Amino acid sequence: MATLLSALGRFSFRRRGIVALIWLALLAGIGFSAATAASTPGMSVAMPGTEAQRAFDLLEERFPEANADGATARMVFRAEDGARLTGGEAKGTVDRAVAGLGKDKDVVGVVDPYEAKAISKDQQTVYATVLYDAPMGEVTEESREALEKVAESARDAGLVVETGGTALETEPETGTGEVIGVLVAAIVLVITFGSLVAAGMPLITALVGVGIGVGGVIALAPLMDMSAVTSILAAMIGLAVGIDYALFIVSRYRSERAEGYDADTAAGRAVGTAGSAVVFAGLTVLIALAGLAVVGVPLLTKMGLAAAATVAIAVLVALTLVPAVLGFAGDRVLGRRTRKTLDEGEGGAHPATPKESLGTRWAKLVLRRPVAVLLTAVLGLGVIALPVTQLELGMPDDSSRSEESTQRKAYDLIAESFGPGANGPLMVVVDTDEVDGNPKSAVQGVAKQLGSLDGVLAVTPPEFNRAGDAAMLNVVPETGPTAIETQDLVHEIRDTAGDTRSETGAEVMVTGSTAMNIDFSEKLNNALVPYLALVVGLAFVLLMLVFRSVLVPLKAALGFLLSVLAALGAVVAVFQWGWLADLLGVAQTGPIVSMAPIFLVGVVFGLAMDYEVFLVTRMREAYVHGQSPHEAVVTGFTHGARVVAAAAVIMISVFAGFIASDEPMIKMMGFGLAIAVFFDAFVVRMALVPAVLALLGRSAWWLPKWLDRALPSVDVEGEKLSTQKSATEEKESVGVGS
Repeated sequence: MATLLSALGRFSFRRRGIVALIWLALLAGIGFSAATAASTPGMSVAMPGTEAQRAFDLLEERFPEANADGATARMVFRAEDGARLTGGEAKGTVDRAVAGLGKDKDVVGVVDPYEAKAISKDQQTVYATVLYDAPMGEVTEESREALEKVAESARDAGLVVETGGTALETEPETGTGEVIGVLVAAIVLVITFGSLVAAGMPLITALVGVGIGVGGVIALAPLMDMSAVTSILAAMIGLAVGIDYALFIVSRYRSERAEGYDADTAAGRAVGTAGSAVVFAGLTVLIALAGLAVVGVPLLTKMGLAAAATVAIAVLVALTLVPAVLGFAGDRVLGRRTRKTLDEGEGGAHPATPKESLGTRWAKLVLRRPVAVLLTAVLGLGVIALPVTQLELGMPDDSSRSEESTQRKAYDLIAESFGPGANGPLMVVVDTDEVDGNPKSAVQGVAKQLGSLDGVLAVTPPEFNRAGDAAMLNVVPETGPTAIETQDLVHEIRDTAGDTRSETGAEVMVTGSTAMNIDFSEKLNNALVPYLALVVGLAFVLLMLVFRSVLVPLKAALGFLLSVLAALGAVVAVFQWGWLADLLGVAQTGPIVSMAPIFLVGVVFGLAMDYEVFLVTRMREAYVHGQSPHEAVVTGFTHGARVVAAAAVIMISVFAGFIASDEPMIKMMGFGLAIAVFFDAFVVRMALVPAVLALLGRSAWWLPKWLDRALPSVDVEGEKLSTQKSATEEKESVGVGS
């Protein structure tokens, strides 16, 4: 592999104009496609195989007029000073508002609060439900402005009016946080390389890769029903790995040039060695992200595949565009001292003796005290991981918004006036197609049974479809949508549904946003262990190919588990318990977004293997070339610690920039990924890895002979490249011979 990649690197370096033109043309073409694409669809959560989805599908089939997948809005009206909304001018104000809501061309219906008896016991609060033709996330700005105009008119009449619901969901916006993250990355690159040209290269090439990847996601979003969150997550991950991959190639190129190799050969050797590590690191990320498909949730699958495609593009950019840009930059990519040394040299390779860096001194310290370092790191991460035992999963709703937002105020008004469960009623669908007797009687029996269950506040009268073979009714729980008691109630209704079907033939199913969220969380929770087994197993095999070892991949996997558990513990502490919530701008604590843990596991696993490959490959290279295990660890840190640390800081900065997002999922992922990279790079890879390798000694690189023969050789260390002469040496040999 090293030989093939080296040839690719040299080709890209020599034909840099063609390579750069191809990438720029690709960027322009995809950019045009993204700019002319239809608007990005909203987030739709479909879960094949769940009861909530089956009931939802039945609703669409039997109640087509109900527009089950349309967005909804709730406008809450509240009278002040003890006034009532059931008569007089106050009721007239509500009636005019309801009439005004129905004038929007995108509204398919308005549920009048007086007809639906959505009136509080003290008659001071009512709410109207607005039904839209467009699904969540696709309601137009004009419709949202019309909502606000009606609300403002009612406020002017003296009422308290707030609006919530899925109709107010908008595409998450990027803010200044991401820009700050890129600026911090630029500063770190300047400090690392000591050259503005070298610092700018990883940023420029990474932005080209992200532009192509995210542009492709936006262009394909309408066809593949991908939400705006998908493109943001792809940008987040693609930018971080794109900078890191380019950083490793540029760093290795500078190292090869410092040893005296001419530019052409140095580019080939950089792509052949560091590029091999980039390929395998990228493969681990691809496995982790594409593996999300095993969960069986289309939304998560699309997110994973979109991010994986962006990572694949980042790998290709690092292998081809980076050496091409190195060709354009010339020796300006090198530091002044290196340029001066090369100018004073007489050609040929002049291996430089590296100074004892901070990474070298740290490695030697760990090798002297491996047990102490190992115990400290494991215990520290273990303590941080403890909050995981209290992890609660759920989907964000209006209760997770800022207390100043109208959505949150509407949510609180309904909870105060009608009970917490009114914000998340359960929709029960009764299929009476196989009922032997009177369908209406069977449905009435179901309604009576539901009303007798503990935790049920109210049950609405059944509503039959036109054919009379299905009915739907709402069950209002006593507790809120994310409460454990509500989850238990859903399970209890489903447990009694079997008896109902055997007695009457009626099939009872629970759906609605609350039940969908419960099923979604449980499905993701149940898929976590199989997903981990698949991803870790495939990556274990991949790392065995890279390191020709059994224990090193095992150590890498265990280190990853520590990193991800500690990261999840920190996420629970901040977003569920509220620690440092004000500092990080967390408006409301609550259950962790259901998708966050499994997506975090996938991404962190891929990134953790990045650092493992980049750092340990250099150690393996030194060991293969004859150094002792301890010397190999020191060599790996001497050449790789500074670059890995810089890469980690860059990745942390990029991810941390997304903490400023108003979207709960994006904010949580930004924090979780940033803290996970910190734990993995600076605790696991910088402390645990050298400590474990020091204790294992030569055993770390043990591989059964039969397995060694069975595994293909990929030459990640660039063993074959060490026998190749540089172009300068070849020319000198020709000159001497002639």
